[in-house]
Amino acid sequence: MAIIMEEYTFKLVGKIQNYAWGGHTFIPQLIGQRPEPGMTYAEYWMGAHEKAPSDLLLSDGTFTSLSGLIEKEPERLLGAEVARKYGRLPFLFKILDVREMLSIQVHPTKDQAERGFARENALGIPLNAAARNYKDTNHKPELQLALGDFWLLHGFQPADQLHTVLNRVPEFSSFLPVFTSGGYRELYKYIMEMPLPQVNAILGPLAERILKRYDGGALEKHSPDFWAARAMRNSPVTEYDRGIFSIYFFNLIRLKQGQAIFQDAGVPHAALMGQAIEIMANSDNVIRGGLTPKHVDVAQLLTLISFKGIQPEILEGQPDINPYEVSYPSPCPDFHLSRILLDKGDIYENLTYSSEIELNLSGEARLDTASKEMLIKKGESAIIFGGKKYRLRGIAEKTLLFRAFVPHLSL
Repeated sequence: MAIIMEEYTFKLVGKIQNYAWGGHTFIPQLIGQRPEPGMTYAEYWMGAHEKAPSDLLLSDGTFTSLSGLIEKEPERLLGAEVARKYGRLPFLFKILDVREMLSIQVHPTKDQAERGFARENALGIPLNAAARNYKDTNHKPELQLALGDFWLLHGFQPADQLHTVLNRVPEFSSFLPVFTSGGYRELYKYIMEMPLPQVNAILGPLAERILKRYDGGALEKHSPDFWAARAMRNSPVTEYDRGIFSIYFFNLIRLKQGQAIFQDAGVPHAALMGQAIEIMANSDNVIRGGLTPKHVDVAQLLTLISFKGIQPEILEGQPDINPYEVSYPSPCPDFHLSRILLDKGDIYENLTYSSEIELNLSGEARLDTASKEMLIKKGESAIIFGGKKYRLRGIAEKTLLFRAFVPHLSL
């Protein structure tokens, strides 16, 4: 503990999540691990979530839990304002490698999460139960930044575009009067409560029409038919996942490298393919709506979704005061993300407000503080406690770092 009291910056060792939808090599190769044959590596978590808190590498070669240390010394690590408001690190920082489509999902507001968590506790549903929706009392807005082409679904299409889809896809002709008379809510409620035989009766002919083209390589990723066919290939022959309808109803987006998007509470979404950086409020609350064998709570889903069409806002990044930094600001006060690009000899200087995490994706940088100097190599991350000055110096050409931090609450 004496080592920790004297220092305030450490190498951070995150935790891998081996979800079935993850890739096989990207994350382990990035962080310098040998991939195990057949193992999937979906997410790499950096933060203090109770499910998988990161460890700090101490100078004597031992490790200590970040969440445990924050619990013991919240003001020292987080700063007085953040410790008072949150009592913990308010964000979770991730690397994603999406090989297979994730579930259609939506996240609650803070108030909805608190009420949902209390309700499921009162019902006696265990926290680890498959049918549990609310694992904690926090909201979970998130921002995803593409490391290459990253495909996702994001919110309902604007009404005119969705009308065009319902007219264009012959199997969906019966949905048009539902949408015309009842809008987004009635349309989505209709397909989510539709009996499975009717789901199969509609999606069966669609499958016959698009699967041959998919198998023949005639469909491109910008077409919802591509993703629908891909989902159908993962479905049992005798039934189809009703989440396939959402592929046609939601905005289909390709983020290019360096572009980002913010997913607010209530916005239905699903990651489809690619690698990304993700930062979110520190929560694991997910309510699913399809494209998954996991628990789908239709009644709860319908209370959370924002039933309106949206025009997606792609974030290109804003130049910061510092010439080496590009910011991706979030409307959520819990987190902020920026990109730092350094050539050899470039120097980036800053003063932390709360604990922040620096992740190096390429090249090498030297992190200097009053208490320590350390080299941050590709795939490594470091944490710097609140209220501390630090300097990053580029050691290699094109060193790319991402900075996860809490914006000033008073601004």
